[in-house]
Amino acid sequence: MNYPQIPMYINGEFIHLNRDSREILNPATNECIGVMPCATQSDLDLALESAQEAFESWKDSSPLLRSDILRKFAQLARERSEEIGRWITLDQGKPLQEAIGEVKVCAEHAEWHAEECRRIYGRVIPSRRSDVEQIVIREPIGVCLAFSPWNFPFNQAIRKISAAIAAGCSIIIKGSSDTPSAVVAIAQMFHEVGLPKGVLNMVWGDSDFISEYLIKSPIIKKVSFTGSTPIGKKLAALASLHMKQCTMELGGHAPVIICDDANIDKAVEALVGYKFRNAGQVCISPTRFYVQENVYHEVVQKITQRTQKIRVGNGLDSQSQMGPLAQTRRISAMLKIVEDAKQKGAKIQTGGDVIDGKGNYFMPTVISDLTNEMDFMNDEPFGPIIGLVPFKTVDDVLLEANRLPFGLASYAFTQSLENSHKISRGLEAGMVSINHIGLALAETPFGGIKDSGFGSEGGIESFDGYLNTKFITKMN
Repeated sequence: MNYPQIPMYINGEFIHLNRDSREILNPATNECIGVMPCATQSDLDLALESAQEAFESWKDSSPLLRSDILRKFAQLARERSEEIGRWITLDQGKPLQEAIGEVKVCAEHAEWHAEECRRIYGRVIPSRRSDVEQIVIREPIGVCLAFSPWNFPFNQAIRKISAAIAAGCSIIIKGSSDTPSAVVAIAQMFHEVGLPKGVLNMVWGDSDFISEYLIKSPIIKKVSFTGSTPIGKKLAALASLHMKQCTMELGGHAPVIICDDANIDKAVEALVGYKFRNAGQVCISPTRFYVQENVYHEVVQKITQRTQKIRVGNGLDSQSQMGPLAQTRRISAMLKIVEDAKQKGAKIQTGGDVIDGKGNYFMPTVISDLTNEMDFMNDEPFGPIIGLVPFKTVDDVLLEANRLPFGLASYAFTQSLENSHKISRGLEAGMVSINHIGLALAETPFGGIKDSGFGSEGGIESFDGYLNTKFITKMN
């Protein structure tokens, strides 16, 4: 199967010693493909100690050195993208080309931070007195703690690691126990390109134990988490008790607004392809499709027809356009959503059931005529289900789109300048994409508002959570 051994990485060493372990499953077959070690308290203490020791020198390192290391990493990631992508497909399930693309795109994130770390500027504030100098400088915040999710195991980890390293911080990362290979590959490549020991540390194991133990440590100064809203709130509350800086990228349930003046064919092609990427297991996946009444039936028909063409299968099969869900529990979650919609009067246009055989396969699904009483309209499905609802006016649909406490990504399609302006200003979300899919680029901020979290990863905003602002005033 060509799946790597999963170690921990602490103080510049890969640790393969005996530990309690858990199995890693291939979601395409539910067969065991490897084991993952679980960190002990001693492992966590060593990671804290090494990260703190490394920070004392790394914080004063030249931005040119940090830039060089990140560039070398990016080059190595591109060279190894096919091998790493195969590992991701094996433990996460997404089609191989998607997995390879994830690694290649992430090379851009490393390169972007390599450039921007050379431009972490302070400023001079004109003084009220001639013998006083006033300056503002930005300093690395300290040792960071990061938790990355299973759906984009390379992408979400490298965003956090690149920002920390570029800012002059050290970092301890705990990746998903379901999909560890990507984070292992990241650690291996940084090790090879000469990142000083202790700047990056990687641990695995029980999330509750690791998060509580490390967040309480006075060594940790910043917490970055990507995952569900309930867990994010729990970690943010724990961090706030100890006055730790946080970046939280949480749940979505993104609304889509399709106006009757939109280019329907263009909208359908863009949205359906994006929706079923990674089997819909994407925090910014378009989910609640609000379609203006005049074109509602046309859009339902075209989305259904386009969805029915999607080929589902093992991600290693070059013909597969959608792989399995990452965990068996996701199947029961999809079935529950579909059954609730059916019982309350919605129409299943296509899909809505499991695909027979081994693995966690679920049919690409389209549900129409949903109402706000249905589970789908209130709880993020995080799977391959599109839900369609008609609307009358733009004012009406903005109220519906903003009804939920989430505010991560949102989408709209219209050829009206008036509609575009009203929708882009009216949507309560951290990111709005009009007439195309234009999110999650290295140079653009990525983050949400409301229950979808706070802080950004990407764009110049990405450094805000990794730097302290210090004001210095001197009298000559």
